[in-house]
Amino acid sequence: MAQTLQFKAESKRLLDMMINSVYTHKEIFLRELISNASDAIDKLYFISLTDSGVGLNKSDFSIKIDVDNDSRALVITDNGIGMSQEELENNLGVIAGSGSFNFKSENADNADIEIIGQFGVGFYSAFMVSKEVEVRTKAYGSDTAYLWKSSGVDGYTIEACEKDGAGTEIRLSIKDNTDDESYDEFLAQWKIKQLVKKYSDYIRYPIKLDMQKESLKEGTGVDDIPPEYTTSVETQTLNSMIPIWRKNKAELTDEDYNKFYKEKFYDFTEPLKYVHVKTEGTATYDSLLYIPAAAPMDFYSKDYEKGLQLYSSGVMIMAQCADLLPDHFAFIRGLVDSQDLSLNISREMLQHDRQLKIIAKSIEKTVKNELKKMLDNDREKYESFWKAFGLQIKFGVYNSYGANKDSLKDLLMFHSSFDKKLVTLSEYVSRMKEEQSVIYYAAGESVDKVDLLPQTEVVKDKGFEILYLTENVDEFALQMLIEYEGKQFKSVSAADLDIDTPEEKEEFKKLAEENKDLFEEITKALGGKIKSARISEKLKSYPVCLSNDGNISLEMEKTFAMMPNNDKAVKAEKILEINPNHDMFGVLQKLYESDKKKLTDYSKILYTQALMIEGMPIDNPAEFSALVCEVMTSN
Repeated sequence: MAQTLQFKAESKRLLDMMINSVYTHKEIFLRELISNASDAIDKLYFISLTDSGVGLNKSDFSIKIDVDNDSRALVITDNGIGMSQEELENNLGVIAGSGSFNFKSENADNADIEIIGQFGVGFYSAFMVSKEVEVRTKAYGSDTAYLWKSSGVDGYTIEACEKDGAGTEIRLSIKDNTDDESYDEFLAQWKIKQLVKKYSDYIRYPIKLDMQKESLKEGTGVDDIPPEYTTSVETQTLNSMIPIWRKNKAELTDEDYNKFYKEKFYDFTEPLKYVHVKTEGTATYDSLLYIPAAAPMDFYSKDYEKGLQLYSSGVMIMAQCADLLPDHFAFIRGLVDSQDLSLNISREMLQHDRQLKIIAKSIEKTVKNELKKMLDNDREKYESFWKAFGLQIKFGVYNSYGANKDSLKDLLMFHSSFDKKLVTLSEYVSRMKEEQSVIYYAAGESVDKVDLLPQTEVVKDKGFEILYLTENVDEFALQMLIEYEGKQFKSVSAADLDIDTPEEKEEFKKLAEENKDLFEEITKALGGKIKSARISEKLKSYPVCLSNDGNISLEMEKTFAMMPNNDKAVKAEKILEINPNHDMFGVLQKLYESDKKKLTDYSKILYTQALMIEGMPIDNPAEFSALVCEVMTSN
């Protein structure tokens, strides 16, 4: 009879923690046991390279999964190196004792060894789904096999047993269902197949499972003969074994990359671009990155989760590692596979170490360079990308107090008054007139509406190009940039547009002085709605417009007003500008002399018109309607 041995006190505590705390998802157990089986095969395969006595080629190695529904048992078998009695006690009797770690340490000079499990605790994840675990194992070169058996923290037994050939068989007695948990799924073939595909698809040895298959019995299901089915068992290999990203690029076609993307990331459309990267040195990793053709439905919502799939030696560690992508490149889909990451004991979470940061920085640089390359060499494709994800790039310029603005500024695009097409800042600056000292922009709801703004007339008339900002973040991004190639940004709605010749400035200054009292009366009539009224230097055909004084623009005020819980709305300091060359200005001059009441009414109408032109809400629509009717019916 086998003697029951006790785990050490600290091991008992760790085992209890393993079962209840370390792993977030119970399904992880299968990944851990398959990874251990792969490690065991790696060790024997390594020996076989110099020892012909092993008698196995690489193609002879495999991992087998069997399901015994009658006894609620799941069995994972490998033909790897196996364990001696001493190794059983050291590796399974002392939790966190790792034979894989020792093996790798002893063969540190061999770069071909890719041992997955190095912490010695993954095996104990089996107790999350098992009421009892049996390990039947025979070490390579040994004549004796051993059976290790445990029900958890109560201890374990080891005794000699019978077993053909080297390797290990792990038999899990799956727990009974409870009110809160259903363990039946871990005995279902479809679930096992799904878990292997999800976590262990790229284990380098075949993972096999006997799958039941129903076939239509010959001669049935035709004419009036009812269909009859026969059940057979077919051994299937569940995993792909060789990941696409580890293949030579020369072996792969666009079709291979696009097919992998659609299958892996559940997208019906082909990606806009893919990037296959293999790096060695400071950051050693393989990666496959994709730029989708369109933004997912939830991309610009709080529900969207960024991140790349993270693999360690072909085993998936995280479905979405957010730390590998900056927010401004959150649209990237793909994966990273590295042997150099420091994993924690559950292999489920990643230590935030220097290596991860190096990889993330390298990926960010790769994505930025690929986007710039696309912009320079395939303008049509880049503009397609920009329509889908340009908002995210602009957000990246503004976010984190402009920390990434220098890296992203050359990727920015805006529509402009120059044929209303998308232009880069570099293209704008290259077309600037010699006497032009600033980059002009105008903000509004759409290109067509911005193009009709009164403030754009004189700027376009002087031949200066205007960037058209049509998204809420645009103006914030430009203010964060401050300048581009030494040229500062200036809104056409700014109070100090400074666009006139010295002669024009002198004429406007004279007019402003002559009508000083009129503008003070208009300011007073509007009762604090504006900072001041004044002569406009920027209007041609329109009678009035609004400009702003200070850093808060009219468009920013609209953006702030749309924010939730905006009890204290941020307001722009508005200036009502009046065109001295419009007939309305003469009317106002006469009213100032003859009818202050009517001047007040006209001032309110003009101010409301200016608000409407800007697409801003009217303070009092009923009052505006009444005033217009009164003016229309008066003599």
